[in-house]
Amino acid sequence: IIEKFTQEIQTKNVDYIVGPEARGLILGAALSNKLGIGFIPVRKAGKLPPSTVERKFEYEKEYGKDTLELPKLVNENYEGKSFYIVDDIYATGNTIKAIKNAIEQCGGIVKGVGVIMNIKELNNDDVFSLIDINEE
Repeated sequence: IIEKFTQEIQTKNVDYIVGPEARGLILGAALSNKLGIGFIPVRKAGKLPPSTVERKFEYEKEYGKDTLELPKLVNENYEGKSFYIVDDIYATGNTIKAIKNAIEQCGGIVKGVGVIMNIKELNNDDVFSLIDINEE
């Protein structure tokens, strides 16, 4: 999995990997280590120390609303930096779309999205995935 993602991400020339809680943290940390670039952990509200939160945002999930927090970058800001978002499953895409929107509101550039599994019948989005699921 890490090798396939590494091949994809190396073509994008990004500064940071972004991974949402929970499984995106595991995948994202492994990828940032492999690529030798920074990692941004997107956490559920209240999990980051308040002084480290850059942006807090609410979004719609399949079964209700949730709130995530984007941390501040160490010694720099999001302006002009490039990011690649990774997660395990892409269903409706609402989590990743909310993260992408938050990064862009901070001045960052999202150069791609990658997931292990994309449930295609729930979205029509163009994301890198290792497995596409069509249950129709």
